[in-house]
Amino acid sequence: MDKYKVSIVVPIYNLEEFVPRCMDALVNQTLEEIEIICVNDGSTDSAPQIIESYKEKYPNKVKVFHKENGGEWSARNYGLKKATGKYVGFIDSDDVPEITWAEKLYNAAEKNNADIAFSGYDRIDLDTGKTINVEMQQYGTMTKKVEYTDDFIVFINPSLWNKIYKREKVKDIEFLPFRGCNDTLFLINALFDKIEILTFIPDILYHYYIRQSSQIHNIGPKDIQNLKKYLLVTKENLIKIGKYDECKYLMDEMAFLHLGLSWMIMVSYDKNVKMMQMLKETKKYLNENFPTWKKNRFLSFSHSAKKGIKFIAIWFVQKLYKMNLAIIYIKLYRFVVDVLKIDIKW
Repeated sequence: MDKYKVSIVVPIYNLEEFVPRCMDALVNQTLEEIEIICVNDGSTDSAPQIIESYKEKYPNKVKVFHKENGGEWSARNYGLKKATGKYVGFIDSDDVPEITWAEKLYNAAEKNNADIAFSGYDRIDLDTGKTINVEMQQYGTMTKKVEYTDDFIVFINPSLWNKIYKREKVKDIEFLPFRGCNDTLFLINALFDKIEILTFIPDILYHYYIRQSSQIHNIGPKDIQNLKKYLLVTKENLIKIGKYDECKYLMDEMAFLHLGLSWMIMVSYDKNVKMMQMLKETKKYLNENFPTWKKNRFLSFSHSAKKGIKFIAIWFVQKLYKMNLAIIYIKLYRFVVDVLKIDIKW
C-alpha cells in the first residue's frame, strides 16, 4: 500500500517572493497523506533557503532536492523519479492551489478508478488580482474512456497543474528538453500509451497567475524548431510502441493545432520573423511529417459542424492553410485579441 496518496512535484527556480504563498497552500492541504517534492533547479536567490525552512517545519511532508540548473523540464523529470505516491501532480511555485486541491482530485480519481483527474482553474492578473477567465469547467462532473475514434482528447487543456496522474501510468514518461509545450507532449504521450480513464470535476482548484503583458509567450524561431523536433520525437515514440497507425489522425490534428495555429500566433509577435516564410515552412513540415492534417476526418466540415462554432473556425483556418492564406488567420486573430481585447482559446 502506498504511504502517500499524492506526490506533488514543485520545480523551484528563484521567485523568492512567490514561493512562500505556494508552499503555505501545499503544507495546509486537507489531504494528509501527501509528499511535497521541492526540486531546486539551481536558484540564485533565497528560494532554496525558503524551501529548506519548510522542510524543517514539516519534515514528514516536505522533501527538498538541489540540482544544477537544467530547466523546468529537468526539474519535473527529477521530481517524478523521486515521487512515491499513488498519484502525482505538478505545481508551479508562483501559483496557488486551493487547500482542497489534492483531496478533491484524489477522491475523484479513486471514486472513478481514473488514471487522470482534472479540475477547473482560473487565470489571475498578478498586478491587479482580477480574474481574467475560468477554464476547464465545461465538462462538469464526468468520467470518460480514452478513445481514438473521436478527438475529445485533443482539446483537453494540457496544463499540468490542474490534474493528478496515476503514477504507475506515467512514471516512465519524460518531459522533453525544451520550453513551452512540455505539458502538451507529456499528456499526448500519456493518453496515447497507458492512460485509459479520465475524470473531471468543475471545482476551481488552482489559481494561475500571469501578467497581462506576458500572456503571449516570447516565442522565437528557435522555439519553433524545437517544437518541430519534439513533435517528431513524439511521433517516433508512438511508432515504437505500435500506436501511430491507430492514433495518426489525432496526432496529426494535434500537430496542426499546436504548431500551425497556436505557436504561429505566438511567434508572430517576434518582429524579426518573416511570417509568410514561417507559414510556408510550417505547411511544408506538416505535409512531410503529419500529412493527414490536410484530409483528416477530425478536421472535416461535417465533424466540425456537429461540435460548434469554434470547431468550424478551425476547419476554416485549415482551408486557409491549404490555399496558402494562413496569414489572414494570423492578422484576424491578432486584431480580435490585441485590438478588441477578446481572449480566444482553441
